[in-house]
Amino acid sequence: MGGPAFNIPGGNFTPGMYLKKGYVITSRGCNNACWFCKVPDRENGLHELPIQNGWNVVDDNFLGCSENHIRAVFEMLKTQPQKPIFTGGLEARLLQPWHVDVLRESKVERMYFAYDTPEDFEPLIHAGKLLRDGGIKNTSGSRAKCYVLIGYPGDSMEQAEKRLIDTWRAGFFPYAMLFRNENGETNEDWRQFQRLWVRPQIVYSKLKNLALAQ
Repeated sequence: MGGPAFNIPGGNFTPGMYLKKGYVITSRGCNNACWFCKVPDRENGLHELPIQNGWNVVDDNFLGCSENHIRAVFEMLKTQPQKPIFTGGLEARLLQPWHVDVLRESKVERMYFAYDTPEDFEPLIHAGKLLRDGGIKNTSGSRAKCYVLIGYPGDSMEQAEKRLIDTWRAGFFPYAMLFRNENGETNEDWRQFQRLWVRPQIVYSKLKNLALAQ
């Protein structure tokens, strides 16, 4: 027994152990120090792992890895039976044109970014522009998505809804990610709000109505 669920460093990744086939972890940890995240302390920084086979990359901060590691992961992805998915979350601040090139060349199916703090917004706008300029179109919202943190201390539902809409305008399909306190607890009112911004059909309908109203 151990691992992230017990706030213990994860160690190397073994395909098929705890995660279903296709999921792969090529690095653990993160060099950031976000106030709401336990990953950096738990993993003691960012560590690149031996690369195993898989097509759904769920690293804590994949773009924080070295260029050699990232390119090696994309070489591995070329050998997989399905198009790549990056559900671990990509940090917009770290996105560079060469990242966009390998994402486009790999025909990535879906990629998820994160909008956790106010400082993340300008990098998110820039990342959206890099993706568009690099030939990754997202008109249907099916490829570039973004987790938006909501419900943290001092947040309001009006502010949260604005961030979610701004995320869509930056070129990403938004998903509300609800803040949990140290005990893992959430607020019922915020849970109800999140449900309106996490189910794709409801979110698509909201964004469609917003577009018609503009």
